[in-house]
Amino acid sequence: MLIQKKPDLTYADITPKALYMGRRNFLLGLLATTAVVAGWKRLPRYFAGRATGSVPVKLGGLVNSQYTTTGETVTPGGDVITYNNFYEFGADKSDPSQNAKNFVTSPWSVSVEGEVAKPRKFSMDEIMKLAPLEQRVYRHRCVEGWSMVVPWIGYSFSTIAKLVEPTPKARYVAFESFYDPGVMPWGSQTGIRLPYMEGLRLDEAMNPLALLCVGMYGETLPNQDGAPVRMVIPWKYGFKSIKSLVKIRFVKGEPLTTWSLYAPTEYGFYANVNPNVDHPRWSQAKERRLGEFFKRPTLMFNGYGDYVASMYAGMNLRNNF
Repeated sequence: MLIQKKPDLTYADITPKALYMGRRNFLLGLLATTAVVAGWKRLPRYFAGRATGSVPVKLGGLVNSQYTTTGETVTPGGDVITYNNFYEFGADKSDPSQNAKNFVTSPWSVSVEGEVAKPRKFSMDEIMKLAPLEQRVYRHRCVEGWSMVVPWIGYSFSTIAKLVEPTPKARYVAFESFYDPGVMPWGSQTGIRLPYMEGLRLDEAMNPLALLCVGMYGETLPNQDGAPVRMVIPWKYGFKSIKSLVKIRFVKGEPLTTWSLYAPTEYGFYANVNPNVDHPRWSQAKERRLGEFFKRPTLMFNGYGDYVASMYAGMNLRNNF
């Protein structure tokens, strides 16, 4: 016997065509808007034409430094130079490698001033010859949770500091990066104050690990990685390693820093790698090395405690984050 069952749906349950099409058109419009926004962000690249900026060149005569990480696999250069934080060239990780192609870094000079006996301006030719160029393999830990191992090239910042002879009044070092809105129009869209500013205590800056860096992977620095000269502070989170330096000032008091101004409850002046102190929005206990799937435990001071821990003896590293 065939038993007829009352339909589950009635005519009243059917979505009117106009409403269905309205939703459909809304979703299509949303997708189209997303595509347009993504395309608009990249529009300058399409009209940029052939790259006209500075390009890395091979460096010879490198010295293997005693201050180097051993026993760790170096992160492939292709991963490092295409995954960057350099907000002057855009906020997305892939932006700097695309947007910095026309960045010209020659001629270039760095002014060193403030509480020093011999203030002066160094040309890049002078900077390259102040000391033998060392290759130092350093771990590099970003506050966002990713890390890498990079063969940087340079020499201890103390080399240039000793030449200008800091006075007894100098207790901190302030750093300032290059910024030109005409060359870096993306910077105004990121919400941070530019030019980029960073700072160290004088003893931190004079620590032999603090690297005045002019290259990586056997070549001069790519534009997106801070050409032509930057700092690399391996025991601190990456935002302390300021790029494209143009000014160094020795000062009496703690200098203003970009991210501390932007979000003081999230980014402290010291920014020492500390797995026991979480960022307010995520844990810092683990990190993901570029090119790897699984996370690994983050090391205190990024593994450089033997060199730097004594500088923070007696400090509350939770309050002084």
